[in-house]
Amino acid sequence: MPRQELVRKIQRLKAERGALILAHNYQPPEIQDIADRLGDSLDLSRVAATALEKTIVFCGVHFMAETAAILSPDKKVILPEPKAGCPMADMMCAEDLISVKKRNPGAVVVTYVNSTAEVKAETDICCTSANALQVVNSVPAGKKIIFGPDKYLGGWVAAQTTREMILWQGFCPTHQKIYPDEIGELRKRHDGAVVMVHPEVSPQVAAVADVVLGTGGMIAYVEKSPARVFIVGTEAGMVYRLAKKFPDRVFVPASERALCPNMKKISLEKVARSLETLAPAITVDPRIADRARTAIRRMIETT
Repeated sequence: MPRQELVRKIQRLKAERGALILAHNYQPPEIQDIADRLGDSLDLSRVAATALEKTIVFCGVHFMAETAAILSPDKKVILPEPKAGCPMADMMCAEDLISVKKRNPGAVVVTYVNSTAEVKAETDICCTSANALQVVNSVPAGKKIIFGPDKYLGGWVAAQTTREMILWQGFCPTHQKIYPDEIGELRKRHDGAVVMVHPEVSPQVAAVADVVLGTGGMIAYVEKSPARVFIVGTEAGMVYRLAKKFPDRVFVPASERALCPNMKKISLEKVARSLETLAPAITVDPRIADRARTAIRRMIETT
């Protein structure tokens, strides 16, 4: 089916189903173009929690749709491609977290939203890259913090806050495809460019950047910056989002290799099919969801 016809079909089905389409900033351009709301994990969590629509089509990866389902148990949350997972989330399991908690009684567990529902159920407060600093600073002074699964985000936060943190050893494979020497070469080719990188990058990359920001923070930074050229050190889908929002600026990916295969699994065809069938729906065991919901709500309330 031609793309425009497929888009019209999606719009018709969305209206018939009374559905809301959410898409993460890393989604393919054609998915970003049909979304009702684009955003980072924190923004989309807030939208999912307050949406009036009873059906949410979540164009992202599994933990994102799972988080939406936890926040909105009365809504049907659909993930057009259920195999769109997150390697980082899979690097942390609830059983191991329970063991670490036993070895560190009294420690506060701060978990990146890039995690499973079972891990969130063992968590005191979740965070995203947008509010990780604020979340960690909200923990009472003197309290030890267990932070996972991303050691790079956790290490960056620890350096900024000087808090004692036990770091999980997870990481994002996509962000590890960004290298400092390549950023150096791009600086030479784009004189005066501002380098923005995501806190999931390695410390070596963060050290050569001008600013370290989540994707939502990147949008806010560009909005206020007088710069005309930006080198973007995160998943390459963010370049399309920025270029569309700021057509008068130039955005250069820090690495053409920084493509998340899971974020690219959703297509227009899959969105149309999910609206036709209202499947596959994401469900979470109510006992796990009830415990995880507290940690997620604390994250949403922390700014």
